[in-house]
Amino acid sequence: MEKNDSIDFYGGEVLLIDKPKDISSFGAVNRIKRAFIKQTGKKRYKIGHAGTLDPLATGLLIMCSGKKTKTISGFQGLPKEYTGEIVLGATTPCYDLEMEIDQKFDYSQITEQQILDCAKTFLGENNQMPPIFSAKKINGKRAYDLARNGEEVVLKPNLITIHEFEIVKIEMPKVSFRIACSKGTYIRSIAHDFGKKLNNGGYLENLRRTKIGEYSVEDAKSIEEIQDLIFDSKFVEKLN
Repeated sequence: MEKNDSIDFYGGEVLLIDKPKDISSFGAVNRIKRAFIKQTGKKRYKIGHAGTLDPLATGLLIMCSGKKTKTISGFQGLPKEYTGEIVLGATTPCYDLEMEIDQKFDYSQITEQQILDCAKTFLGENNQMPPIFSAKKINGKRAYDLARNGEEVVLKPNLITIHEFEIVKIEMPKVSFRIACSKGTYIRSIAHDFGKKLNNGGYLENLRRTKIGEYSVEDAKSIEEIQDLIFDSKFVEKLN
């Protein structure tokens, strides 16, 4: 994506996007798709993403267009790396701040050493229970739709692997971290389980995906930068 004349959005591209906060992964894809259709008049345009980021999360989102959409499954299986913050002393039903706090706990007795030791217990293979407010499907319906309607949500645990869990900074009740993990890992669940292991509460306040396999967010472009490339005159000349 370095030179406009080397980009082939229509034929097929792998796009590294730095997704902003408060937009879904699907919404990010649609913004780029709408820009392409508006500029070119081509109503049929294949584009998709290779791994969802929650609306409150930021960071690396891989999109594939054109013929490269056939490679999406290959990206989905790659390991991921995240940074973020866990807040101890409280919980939310969805394990992050998309919903209000439902319980509070006294965290004053938790020590830094307990936090460091707790992080070590997550390393290796684990059976992780996804949040009930997740995109997991149950009989064809999304778990979060069932949960929001007050229906019972029964999910099965996923086998995941935590390769690294580094505690970067502790400023109670906030714990900053870096995690390298396998596909299918819910960092929200880690935040929730982290609180439970400390006999307390925990939820995810901030999350940023920094890597997918060897792809880094440092090499990603904003949605606006991709839109600018689409609206560039050289790009239009190439299509025509």
